[in-house]
Amino acid sequence: MGLEDSAGFPAKAPMRTNIRITGAREHNLKNLTLEIPACSLVVVTGVSGSGKSSLAFDTLYAEGQRRYVETLSAYARQFLERMDKPDVDSITNISPTIAIQQKAPSRNPRSTVATVTEIHDYLRLFYSRAGRVHCEKCGERVKADSIDTIFQDLLDKVSGQIGAIVFDQRCEDEAEFHRHRSDLLKRGFRKAWTDGRAVPLEELQGATEGELTVLVDRVEVTAEERERAVDSIESALREGSGRMRVLTSDRAWVYSERFECTKCGIEYDRPDVHLFSFNSPRGACPRCHGFGNIIEIDPALVIPDRSKSIRDGAIDPLRLASLSDHFEEFVQMAKARKIPVTVPYASLPMETQKLLWEGDVDFPGVMKLFEWLETKKYKVHVRVLLSRYRSYRQCGACAGQRLKPGALKVLVGGRSLGDLCAMTVDACLPFLEGLELTPEESAISAKVVEEVVKRLRYLREVGLEYLTLDRLTFTLSGGEAQRIHLASSVGAALSGVLYILDEPSIGLHPRDTHRLIQILRRLVSFGNTVLVVEHDPEMIMAADHVVDLGPGAGDQGGRIMFSGPVSELLECKESSTGGYLSGRLRIPQPDRRREPHGFLRFRGVVKHNLKSVRVEIPLRVVTAITGVSGSGKSTLLYDCIHEAANAHVSGKPPREICWEKVDNMGAVFDVVLVDQSAVAKSPRANPATYIGFFDQIRILLASTPAARRIAATPSFFSFNMGAGRCPTCEGSGYIRVEMQFLSDVYLTCENCQGHRYKPQVLEIQYKGKNVSDILNMTVRQAIQFFAEHGQITNRMVYLDKVGLGYLRIGQPLSTLSGGEAQRIKLAYYLSQGSQAEALFLFDEPTTGLHFEDISKLVASFDHLIRHKHTVVVIEHNLEIIKQADWIIDLGPEGGAAGGRVLYQGRPEDMLRHYSAGKLPESHTARFLRRSISAANGGFNGKGLAPNRGAGAKLAGASRKA
Repeated sequence: MGLEDSAGFPAKAPMRTNIRITGAREHNLKNLTLEIPACSLVVVTGVSGSGKSSLAFDTLYAEGQRRYVETLSAYARQFLERMDKPDVDSITNISPTIAIQQKAPSRNPRSTVATVTEIHDYLRLFYSRAGRVHCEKCGERVKADSIDTIFQDLLDKVSGQIGAIVFDQRCEDEAEFHRHRSDLLKRGFRKAWTDGRAVPLEELQGATEGELTVLVDRVEVTAEERERAVDSIESALREGSGRMRVLTSDRAWVYSERFECTKCGIEYDRPDVHLFSFNSPRGACPRCHGFGNIIEIDPALVIPDRSKSIRDGAIDPLRLASLSDHFEEFVQMAKARKIPVTVPYASLPMETQKLLWEGDVDFPGVMKLFEWLETKKYKVHVRVLLSRYRSYRQCGACAGQRLKPGALKVLVGGRSLGDLCAMTVDACLPFLEGLELTPEESAISAKVVEEVVKRLRYLREVGLEYLTLDRLTFTLSGGEAQRIHLASSVGAALSGVLYILDEPSIGLHPRDTHRLIQILRRLVSFGNTVLVVEHDPEMIMAADHVVDLGPGAGDQGGRIMFSGPVSELLECKESSTGGYLSGRLRIPQPDRRREPHGFLRFRGVVKHNLKSVRVEIPLRVVTAITGVSGSGKSTLLYDCIHEAANAHVSGKPPREICWEKVDNMGAVFDVVLVDQSAVAKSPRANPATYIGFFDQIRILLASTPAARRIAATPSFFSFNMGAGRCPTCEGSGYIRVEMQFLSDVYLTCENCQGHRYKPQVLEIQYKGKNVSDILNMTVRQAIQFFAEHGQITNRMVYLDKVGLGYLRIGQPLSTLSGGEAQRIKLAYYLSQGSQAEALFLFDEPTTGLHFEDISKLVASFDHLIRHKHTVVVIEHNLEIIKQADWIIDLGPEGGAAGGRVLYQGRPEDMLRHYSAGKLPESHTARFLRRSISAANGGFNGKGLAPNRGAGAKLAGASRKA
């Protein structure tokens, strides 16, 4: 494959000329000139909004993409003149560019971990070559014989014996027998085989049991007679339509060129790559069409509250006004069958519940009602009604494995392709590495297995060993999706590429960060340049070159505070990043922890890999759920805590109960889930419309003298509707061009130049700014601009409080990262000023946050606690964990090796237990102790500096509290 260095990596390619950027002015970049060393790991860091993404993605990647498109067809190049070029004087020596961003994973329900990484393609090829089919009736292996394999098998089994090579022809009646016999005689066949002996065809009077057995030859099975035997076998297969027998003194040997069981005569699908594709009609399950699930009427939706009786409306669709006549008829028929209609549905005998659901000849059950509704689907309101009571359920035909029965009968090592894809990366690796293949199977599939194993190892190295191969990509977090693409890039082994990554450490426990760094180092060793936008201290310390932007966000950023090696960054006084890494700056820890006001207690939680855990959530404090990736944090937060709290608040039964008991849920009056999902799918939504102060801005603009002269109302300033928006782009500011073979291109509207409005609207100004200028202001600029208008700023200030002061108030919400989406949701809830005691649930809100910004997030949490709310947060960031009042640590590992509560309690007690050797499995405790030591001693250039006094300090603070 090529030279390797002492570390086992491919030898580094010769150093290329460094990438040089001159005069970068995209967004808030201040005419930057920068040199990026080639074939190196480069980290771009800085406070949120300082211009990191503008430099990495909107400048470097945009230019790399533009130059790539120039190499394409004339069809693609016709759009180039209209494509917006990055605002930069020049970029030299840029190589082909690949960006791996925090975008939402593909929503395609056919996209899985295995398909994205190309593992599924290799496995399909592997199973088509080495897969074994066993007869469903007798269990014998099904295979197709060839002339050579038949002779070799005979040589192994009956060497030296005389074998009669025969074939059979079916004769349905006497006329067909005479026709076959005449035809055989004309083609030179002279004898038949009957009753264990050869008989001349002329003397044979009829077929035995409807079959005419024709003798081709009698030959001694030896190597010397190979040529004669092979000729006879070929003739027998040709005349017997692919089937033949070899008869010896004691038994018959059956062979077939067809892919069938020679014992039972059952024919099976011949394995090929298409048979194992759930995207192909040849391989997809005929019932679910390769999706793995089907949409059916869901009993839980039809009967949501089983504590109700039939008369009280237990059967939900019968409560609808449009089906009121059916309700009375159903009740009367139930009474006629002596079914109690005032008894809770759950208390009815199972036989009665089955009758109510399925019905019989005399009683139309619930399903008969839905069957009748299916006949009325041509009506829109009926289709809407049916959709209310349907949900996706696992396909019963393929058990969710997506493939047709014939494909699932093909086994390797006793497992089907569906079984293999249902395994985790950690379980699949040893299975493939330990496979015992025949020399023939190994010769034809060894390279394929090697490729699969290599990709599985890359997935494990980026900390995704707990994922199953059939995991749908749209269920992955942004960090997981990014690391999967990173593993795929390493597997592709490209060279001479500029990789740009956006915080790949998101969702990764500090225990696994070093493995991610190794993957990035491997990309560099292939001769690539890797540029990472990152805030993680371990990642920054591992970089060859660091670019720190700042000093602030928005217009206060866009300058290079530092560019060079890490060792010099630690000494740079102007860089806040260097200050935090060196220990000069630090986020202060609380002197004492807040006291809980009661607990939510969950007992016997069992879901996915959670192993009947017992969890206590303290009220009116901050709780951090920690643990390595895949340990069960998301399952606990979403499927347990949120599901139970949402059911309690809404009064509706939970979709699924995964706990035995919940205590003290009455202390929760509202629940707010602040996750990383997109705030709004429409690119028209922006912070001004989402938080709700744009209406007041439009009212203010409509009150100006210029607006009153033309009778402009507030709706005149709406870009979503009204007469004021640009008719060409309909107020969006851009035109979407479908590129067919590439992602859609969004071009600035030529009519309004991206301003969204008609010229007469833009002529109306307030304090010298029109509506487009106002929408282009950052939050902080807008707060100052509208300082005297409290009805506008009283909500706007919450965006600044959560660290989003750098956002432009008209920026599309679809462009926000997962962390920004969480913080804008938090700003919205804070701006509402709700007085009800709520349970706030966060999923890694520190995504995209610099050290400087974490303190603002902590202040937002404090604000919630002061207003008697409860905060529960999934987090890997050690600064947030140190600020928490309570820790729930899951693990010890991901997947099946996780799902246990290792510790729950105060951080000080956690460190005390760890120091006493009581938490040997807790990775969080180990890194928390190291982080506290680093806070006291800073980084030493080789990692975190040890400081043995930190644990005692925290323990003392705990005793004082």
